Amino acid sequence: MTTMRAKLQVGMVQEHNWGKDGAKSGETLTMHAVAKPTYADSEFDEDNTFARLSPGASLTINIANPDLWGKFAHGDKFYVDFTPAK
Repeated sequence: MTTMRAKLQVGMVQEHNWGKDGAKSGETLTMHAVAKPTYADSEFDEDNTFARLSPGASLTINIANPDLWGKFAHGDKFYVDFTPAK
């Protein structure tokens, strides 16, 4: 079984409103692979390791569950595990 782990950082949280009253209806998270503008060969922190092995990634998630609204902020970092599904 092949698995993969990515380390992503929240780049933007966009709030959505709907209806006459403008009530909140969801959030969209935009995430990207962790990275710094430059890495020296001697810098081997975890973000550097992820950036070297998976230099580019992006993920957009629309959240409709009100219990999850406000739980994600710009700059937060998360591991995302990819495991085959049936």
